[in-house]
Amino acid sequence: MDKKIQKPENLVKIRRQLKLEGKKVVFTNGCFDILHCGHIHLFREAKKRGDIFIVAVNDDASVKKIKGASRPIFPLEERLEVLEAIEEINYLTFFSGETPQEIVALLLPDVLVKGGDWKPEEVVGKKEVEGAEGKVEIIPYLKGKSSSDIIDRIIHSVKSEE
Repeated sequence: MDKKIQKPENLVKIRRQLKLEGKKVVFTNGCFDILHCGHIHLFREAKKRGDIFIVAVNDDASVKKIKGASRPIFPLEERLEVLEAIEEINYLTFFSGETPQEIVALLLPDVLVKGGDWKPEEVVGKKEVEGAEGKVEIIPYLKGKSSSDIIDRIIHSVKSEE
């Protein structure tokens, strides 16, 4: 397999080749700031839906815009390094916008996957993917398994020890 972490422009070339080979490509995106079992559940379920699983990660500036000034907890390079160890993920890339609109439109995955905290009509790239005969799938959300919940629990735990 090629190197797992790819610049977006390289991944577009890889996607073209995968399409020629008849490989079914699954895609998701996110900040993946603090990796937890909810993410692992999403990755495992996503991988079952195709041959190749691609994950796009928000860069640090976009995480800050979306999540606030205290985020990300870990910089992009570290988040990518941790995600690289997840066997279900075939390729990783990153993007700088607040949404993955551009990369989804370039890759046109066969299956665009998001967690259950999303409604299908809210998924960025849905129109492009479905227009290219792909589909959007929502993986059921594991209640209480979010990075924000975990950060809140850590803060509460520290405050209660003071």
